[in-house]
Amino acid sequence: MSFAAWLALREPADAAARSRELVGHLTPEGPHVIHDLGCGTGSMGRWLAPLLPGPQHWVLHDREATLLQVAGVPGVSVETRLSDITRLRADDLAGASLVTASALLDVLTEAAVQGLVAACAGAGCPALLTLSVAGRVDLTPSEPLDRRVAAAFDAHQRRGRLLGPDAVAVTAEEFRRSGAEVIARPSPWRLGAAQAELIAAWLTGWVGAACEQDAELTAETGAYARRRLAQAAAGQLAVTVDHVDLLALP
Repeated sequence: MSFAAWLALREPADAAARSRELVGHLTPEGPHVIHDLGCGTGSMGRWLAPLLPGPQHWVLHDREATLLQVAGVPGVSVETRLSDITRLRADDLAGASLVTASALLDVLTEAAVQGLVAACAGAGCPALLTLSVAGRVDLTPSEPLDRRVAAAFDAHQRRGRLLGPDAVAVTAEEFRRSGAEVIARPSPWRLGAAQAELIAAWLTGWVGAACEQDAELTAETGAYARRRLAQAAAGQLAVTVDHVDLLALP
């Protein structure tokens, strides 16, 4: 599955999971100039733009030109920027009234998060950073191997000094040090029979990453993965993947 196809598959689950409560803390009056970091195809904008009144201009940042070519947010003006978000500075966010991101923090290092927070603080604007993994996964019905796979997956996410499930705590602390007020809300995926295709794609990647981290799991997870995929196809598997949304207010 291509990355763009994965983004399209997960977009409805992302939209259902994000915290609308946090949007209520944003200044409602426009016009809004919103910089979306690691935008992918623009799903964050497609969720948030209808919730904000007034004129909006979205600046979509991503390092993948192929994604920017198809990125869009209906009903608002949009520009795209090929950007390495780990090198953003306050000048890159000049004029922003809001910075957003989705499913981004957990794939950053602590140094990258520090740079992101410094850029937002320098621009003097709020940041709404959604769907960071929290390191908690529940499958129903449960199996003994679930916990080992989850632990190996979390360890895989921390490879190369990436923050993985530590990202929320590290980012919140960095924003507080900058003087911002930080509000956190849960934003779990709750997947069931209606999301069987998404469960199958997620499960395949989850188990694959766990086996890459812990080779001893490979011999044990073949039958496990086949059984879980069959349950998903039959509408008999429910999955909760915990995420957290952060809002930092300067």
